[in-house]
Amino acid sequence: MTISKHASIRQQQRGIPPILIDLLQRHGTIESAGKDATTYYFDKASRRKVLAYAGRLARALEEFLDYYAVVGSDGQVITVAPRIKKVKH
Repeated sequence: MTISKHASIRQQQRGIPPILIDLLQRHGTIESAGKDATTYYFDKASRRKVLAYAGRLARALEEFLDYYAVVGSDGQVITVAPRIKKVKH
């Protein structure tokens, strides 16, 4: 996984731990974000998976479960941000 300069800056500004991006890509729900990008986020089912996977660390991660990551078709993380709106299906 590579992270763009923009994503790295946003990650630092927002205090997002690197493990969150890994968890999003492993357990997050995937949705198209346009022609060449994908959005990863935690819905109810993926939140349960992450919390079960994290064990004792689950409490520390709970505050970050409302974040999403946009990943380009080349696998590079473009940005990471908090979800403000609910995802509409």
